[in-house]
Formats: sequence, structure tokens, C-alpha cells
Amino acid sequence: MYFNMKLILLLFIIFAPMTALSGNDNSSEDLFMVLTSGDAETQMMAMVLATQSANQDVAVRVLLCSEAGELAIRGVESPEFAPANRSPKQLLNGLIDRGVNVEVCGIFLPNREYTEEDLTDGIGVAAPPEVAEYMRREGVRYFTF
Repeated sequence: MYFNMKLILLLFIIFAPMTALSGNDNSSEDLFMVLTSGDAETQMMAMVLATQSANQDVAVRVLLCSEAGELAIRGVESPEFAPANRSPKQLLNGLIDRGVNVEVCGIFLPNREYTEEDLTDGIGVAAPPEVAEYMRREGVRYFTF
């Protein structure tokens, strides 16, 4: 009996720190969200998830490509959705106000009639080499919508 107690105590001492280290602390992970869909409901869900992640102190980065790049254009609006009665554009602007890095794909502007002056304040143009390097980083979780 005494031996069993010592063994249990020894195992606890060995494995307790490992359990603490392997806990659910995802604070070092970044969320990289690439949004390409022109569907407003899909855009809304992506913005809701990005906002909720930011609320949980996750570093969020958003890349808008293809039809979703229209969200980046000043004056372009999107429909509101229940239950919050907010739009993808409103949530995107909220993310920008919080300091989230939001960019359009490097090929978005050159293939449309827009220029950088048409972008909403706080939205930049992504540099493909830098985005590729960012995607390779350990701890970056990559989601596409």
C-alpha cells in the first residue's frame, strides 16, 4: 500500500507539469482569415468568427480577395443580418478600429477599376511574399470563406 502511494505521488509529480503545459492555452495562435466569397451571409459569418476570435484575445488578420474584396471599397455597403442587425462591412470596420490587419489581395486592385484611394481607411494591399511568409509561421491558423 505504501509503495502504491509513492508510485502515484511520483507519477503525479512527473505528469502534472506536462498537463499544465499542454492545456488549452491558444494565446500564441494567430487567426488568418481569407475571405473570397461574394455571398453576404458567408461574409457575415466570417466577420462574426473573426470578431469573436478578437474578443478572445486572438490576433486576427483578414485578407479580402475576389468578390469579397468589394467589402474593402469605400462606399460599398452590405446587407444587415439578424439577430445583431449588423452587416459584414460594419463588423469589418469594427475589426479595423480594433487594429486588426485587413488587406485586399495584391491582384485585386490591378484587375478592377479601383485604386488604393478607393479602399476604406485602414485597409491595405497585401504583398504576396509577406503573406506567404506569414502563412508558414508556426501558430497561424488559416481559414477560408
